[in-house]
Amino acid sequence: MKKLFTLSICLILEAFSTSRPNIILVMSDDHGYGDCGFTGHPFVQTPHLDDMAKSGVVFNQFYASAPVCSPTRASVLTGRHPFRVNVPNHGHYLRPHETTIAEKLKEAGYLTGHFGKWHIGSVQPDSPTSPGGAGFDEWLSGLNFFDNNPFLSRNGNFEQIEGSGTVITMDATLAFLEKYHQGPKPLFIVTWFPSPHAPHREVPQDMPNASTLYNKQRTGMKGYFREITLLDQQMGRLRKKLQECNLTDNTLLFYCSDNGGLDPKTSGGRERKGSIYEGGLRVPAILEWPNRFSAKEVNTPCITSDLYPTLLSIAGIEKEKDQPPLDGINLMPILYGKKNKRPPFGFWYGFRNGQSTWNDRIIKDLLDAQKSGNPTPYPERILKNVNEFETFDPDNLLGHAAWNGWPWKLHRIQTKEETYYELYNLEKDPMESQNLVVTQRKRVQSMTNALESWQKSVLQSWSGKDYEKSEK
Repeated sequence: MKKLFTLSICLILEAFSTSRPNIILVMSDDHGYGDCGFTGHPFVQTPHLDDMAKSGVVFNQFYASAPVCSPTRASVLTGRHPFRVNVPNHGHYLRPHETTIAEKLKEAGYLTGHFGKWHIGSVQPDSPTSPGGAGFDEWLSGLNFFDNNPFLSRNGNFEQIEGSGTVITMDATLAFLEKYHQGPKPLFIVTWFPSPHAPHREVPQDMPNASTLYNKQRTGMKGYFREITLLDQQMGRLRKKLQECNLTDNTLLFYCSDNGGLDPKTSGGRERKGSIYEGGLRVPAILEWPNRFSAKEVNTPCITSDLYPTLLSIAGIEKEKDQPPLDGINLMPILYGKKNKRPPFGFWYGFRNGQSTWNDRIIKDLLDAQKSGNPTPYPERILKNVNEFETFDPDNLLGHAAWNGWPWKLHRIQTKEETYYELYNLEKDPMESQNLVVTQRKRVQSMTNALESWQKSVLQSWSGKDYEKSEK
């Protein structure tokens, strides 16, 4: 009887394992909302993303959690606003105290891999802030954006690889798929392209006159658009590999950018990268999962913080009792059409400066030290400031914050001299040009209360309060 019971449990677990999808999260670096064919760009070539949009779920109001790269990456891995997890700006480290989606899926039986730009911690061996420390079984990662012939870290071993950094990133992704797709475990892959970040030296592959593509266009951003076409090619390679491995139907493939684009004319809103206005936050986003969803559009606002709770739900992982505050929500009811509204969510930027991270310079030094058997020349970069817990003044809400209670968006802008507010109706005024603060005083007050309460909660998390609760 005991053997029969054990066999039944094993069969149930095996069936559950095979029903869980492979999950691949792809993110580009600085790809603006309007810089795709399917979002209406007049000339940039993105045939593979366009095809993905025709067959998948297109998010028309999808937001990065921050207008720059590192914070958004932290939000994807934790489901929390970046301030909560110690990543207020670029170059700051994600605290190893946090539980990442890679760790949760790994515990649930997934095999995990990270490929491409990291920029939320170290890539040195055995560092708790490396991709390996964050729950990835295998990784080929850079500290920040990288270009041609980059220096990278492969599971903590440093090397320089010839070729285009974006292509190398996809090569590693495809090698991981090829190696493990017939194994017993579902796969979780995070692929973070280094493009189309400046200096824009990469060019599309196997294309006549690739280095002069878009030269006839009236734009000063030819290199930027060339790199968008290059990353689109890599998405085509990925989708082709999924077909060859017979993985397409039961693979959740998601694509988005880490922040708004570089061209304010096509950013999808006011301003561009680095701004809390729509142009700095709104990004292209597509989900393709044939087993679950046919082609459709989602107009409900969604944000990168939503990925964590959504993937937990898909993998059948229950929320922990001591789960620290999440800023994201499970999107499955929205994707299934059962809901078309979501709770308001916040943005905040400018409270703390970024920190420079020079990928090739640092990893080359690490490689030289590794070859010569010398200790790391950057011991301070293994953990940096992750164990420092500041005490914040709850009245110091410096910077530019915003509260999205669709269709309304309230801005709270605090400088050393003054604090002022702006209110826009995004449905009627997507370019945030008509400030309605004077005519909507009650709404402004209500949204201000909600925003400031959220900001104070974020500072409490950043100070380490959430970890105190989990230790009890």
